[in-house]
Amino acid sequence: MEGMEEQVIRKYLFLEDLESWLLSQGINETFAQFFKVAISLAAILILALIADFIAKRIFLTTMTSVARRTKTDWDDVLVEKRFFHRLAHFAPAIVVYLTLGIALYDYSPKVTLFLQALTKIYMIFIAISVFNAFLDTVNEIYQELPYAKNRPIKGYLQVLKIIIYVFAGILIIGIIINKNPASILVGLGASTAVLMLVFKDVITGLVASIQLSANEMLKLGDWIEMPGRNLDGTVVDISLTTVKVQNFDNTISTVPPFALITESFKNWRGMEESAGRRVMKSIIIDSKTVKFCDKELIQKLSNINLIASKLKDIDVDKLHETDPIQLMNAGAQTNLNLFRQYVQEYLNHHPEVNKHLTLVVRLKQPVEYGIPMEIYCFLKEKRFVQYEIIQSEILDHIMAALPVFDLKVFQRMSSDDIRAIAKGN
Repeated sequence: MEGMEEQVIRKYLFLEDLESWLLSQGINETFAQFFKVAISLAAILILALIADFIAKRIFLTTMTSVARRTKTDWDDVLVEKRFFHRLAHFAPAIVVYLTLGIALYDYSPKVTLFLQALTKIYMIFIAISVFNAFLDTVNEIYQELPYAKNRPIKGYLQVLKIIIYVFAGILIIGIIINKNPASILVGLGASTAVLMLVFKDVITGLVASIQLSANEMLKLGDWIEMPGRNLDGTVVDISLTTVKVQNFDNTISTVPPFALITESFKNWRGMEESAGRRVMKSIIIDSKTVKFCDKELIQKLSNINLIASKLKDIDVDKLHETDPIQLMNAGAQTNLNLFRQYVQEYLNHHPEVNKHLTLVVRLKQPVEYGIPMEIYCFLKEKRFVQYEIIQSEILDHIMAALPVFDLKVFQRMSSDDIRAIAKGN
C-alpha cells in the first residue's frame, strides 16, 4: 500500500500543488482537501464522459457503418448481438479505474481501494456480456453452415459460458476478500464432490449432447416421436439441458438430452432422406362377399383396363354355371384375388408411388371382423399434408372399387341397420 501511495504522489504532484494553492488562499486544510477531491472527481467524470462519447458515438458508429458496407455476414451478426456496444462500456470503466486513485487515495485509501474493487467487478460483468455476445455470434454464424444441423455446437458453447461464469465468480470473490484467485481454486479442489452435485444436470446434459451428436442420433429439424413423453414434432432447439420440440399442434415440449439417451424415441429422418414415405393400410373385407367369379362378373371386369390383360385368357364359356362347385371345378378365380391384382396394378401405375421400393398388396390372417387386405407401398411425396392427401385419394379409389368386384367392407351393424331389418321382416 505504501508503494502505491508513493507512486501516486510522485506521479500526480500537481494535486498537492493545487491543495497548497488553496491553502495559500486562506482556505482551511479540511476544505482545501475537499475541494481538491471534488475537482479531481469532476475531472474524472468529464474524462469518463469523453471516453464514453468516443466509444459509443465514434467507435460504435464507425464499426456499425463498416459492418454494413462489408460483404461478410459475421460482422453484421456482431452488431446485431450488440458485441461492439457492450465492448464500448469498457472505455469509461477503464478511465475511472486508472484515475480514481488520483482523486481519493491520498484522501482515503480504503475508500479508493473499495471503489476500485467495484470498478473491477463492473469490468468483469462487462467482459462476461462481451464473451456472451461473441459466443452467440459464433453459434448463429455456425448455424448457417451446411453441416450445422448434424453437428450443433450450442451445448458446447453453453459449457464454455458456464466455465466463464465460474471463472468470473472466482475473480469476483478474490476481489471481495482480497485474495489471489489461484488460492481460491485450490480451495475449490476440496469441494469437487459438492460441485459435481451442483452441476449434475449440466454434466449429464453435456455427456448426453456429445453422445447425441457423435452418434448422429438427433439434429435440428428432425421429426421425432416419443410417445412416453407425448412428443411428436420437429426439433427446433438443442441446448445443454433441454431439447425443444415443436409438436404438430404448435405446442412446444422440452425434454432433457439424457432422456433421449436412456429412453426410446423414433426419428423420422431416415424416411425424409429416403426415396419414399411408407403407406401401410389395411382394409377389412367382409368374408361373406368372397366368391368365385362367374361368366357375368368376368365379362364386367374385362372392361377394366388395368386387369383386362389378365382376364383375356379365361374361357368364360366354362363359367356359365352359377353353382360354386361347378365354378371351382372350372378353375374360376375369386373376386378377392382379382381385386387384389387390380389394386396391385393400380399402385404400379400410380404416378406418386415409388416403383423402386417395396410394393405389395397382401391378404393377412383372417380375423373375427373379416379378411384384412394390406396395402404396403412408398409414396414419392414425403411432406405431411401432400402425403396424406395422396394416401387418402388412393384409399378412396380402392374403397370405391370394391363393389365393382362384388365385395364389401366389413362394418358393424348400427341401430338403423337393425331397424331396417326388422321392418323388412
